[in-house]
Amino acid sequence: MPFIDVRDLRVYYEIRGSGPRVLGIGGTGGDLRRIPTAFDLLPPDSFEILAYDQRGLGRSSRPDIPYTMADYAEDAEALLRALGWERCLVIGFSFGGMAAQELALRYPWRVKALVLAATSSGGEGGSSYPLETLISLPREEYIRRIITLSDARRDAAWQMSHPEEFRLLREQTITALKIGEDEPGRRIGALRQLEARAGHNTCGRLRELKMPVYICGGRYDGIAEPSRLEALKRLIPQARMDLFEGGHFFFLQDPRAVLRIGEFLTGMPESQA
Repeated sequence: MPFIDVRDLRVYYEIRGSGPRVLGIGGTGGDLRRIPTAFDLLPPDSFEILAYDQRGLGRSSRPDIPYTMADYAEDAEALLRALGWERCLVIGFSFGGMAAQELALRYPWRVKALVLAATSSGGEGGSSYPLETLISLPREEYIRRIITLSDARRDAAWQMSHPEEFRLLREQTITALKIGEDEPGRRIGALRQLEARAGHNTCGRLRELKMPVYICGGRYDGIAEPSRLEALKRLIPQARMDLFEGGHFFFLQDPRAVLRIGEFLTGMPESQA
């Protein structure tokens, strides 16, 4: 398994595919053993994709210290440097989109083009749903809330009228939560990530971004609501934006999404991509 020392961490990473290089940054609680991952955001075999478990998550180190969004950006930049990736395309999903904003703002020369998927700016641009408020819920209530937040169409009435679909979603959620659940430091690493997420705010700096930016998400997302994406679009004047027929995991629900993301990244002029 590929591990590399980055700053104060031992980072687990994977590289798949061939083509233009893309750094993929995953979401809250992200773990490359859980599906979906950053690899699911792009057409297969069209890009060389680097994805990794962020600090506190998956098989990477889980130090019990405060984490900041700056830490996540600096971890990503240090990983690129350690692997010899001087400059690449970047896609960030959900929490990963927040980390990607920080990376692009702090190290713009590393980022040829940026995809911000199902994410938010924080501050006056609005924040994604405060997931830290759910951690004390009983497991069953937590699962129901996550299923509804992930797609606002799946409310209590929908769950009652679609018992088989809800059962499958519930089982998938439980399976994902169990991966690595008993590993040492897993809970504290996840909590530290949520603390950093709660402090995310790039609102006043996003106009500094000069690289091409593509914003995308789902019309029924209750975590990164469409209004948050529209705010990002206003804050990054040159950005493009699309909404797709889905929720937080819109790229699994609307097949146009992965194609559109791929088209954006492959459409970069040679001087950029």
